[in-house]
Amino acid sequence: MFSTLMRRLLLAAALMVLAAPALAAARTVMVFGDSLSAAYGLASDQGWVSLLAQRLARSGASWRVANASISGETTAGGLRRLAGDIARNRPAIVVIELGANDALRGQPVAEIRSNLAQLIRIVRKAGAEPVLVGLMIPPNYGIDYAREFRELYPALAAKERVALVPFLLAGLADQPELFQADQMHPTAAAQARILDNVWTALEPLLRKRAS
Repeated sequence: MFSTLMRRLLLAAALMVLAAPALAAARTVMVFGDSLSAAYGLASDQGWVSLLAQRLARSGASWRVANASISGETTAGGLRRLAGDIARNRPAIVVIELGANDALRGQPVAEIRSNLAQLIRIVRKAGAEPVLVGLMIPPNYGIDYAREFRELYPALAAKERVALVPFLLAGLADQPELFQADQMHPTAAAQARILDNVWTALEPLLRKRAS
């Protein structure tokens, strides 16, 4: 009887050892955004989300990257599908990059803020860490509206105590050659800089979750 018990214990220990790499590899960063994260107008492997996966792979970190971004997505659309994407990908970290399409449609800033707050809470309820990505719109939508939209991101991040990327396109806005013909979507040459902007907020969370 004792030998049978020992064999079972040894088998269980062996299975745990074999499963450990798979469990480590299951850690996922999910990017939940719009066309700015969906590599609009580019090959999918040129976008900053793909570059993130490549950077993590080169570092030897046991993270996978899931891109749940959809061109044209709004915060309201994100609310409808976030739970399903979390269930499919089981992320440890969720990068929320939404709101620009709402603003370009003139949605009330209070509504955008409320939707983003709900997205953050859904991520936390699922046991994942949210990262909020700050965005801006051109002043031709109205100086006051553009300012209110820009300021909602740091204010919301402070209120909800989440990591913040201050501005996704920092360092690019004054370089028109780094944008496609529509002057809204960055070119392939701009994607590495976008990744660096996100990395500053994301990397500490990767280290925290890894430990």
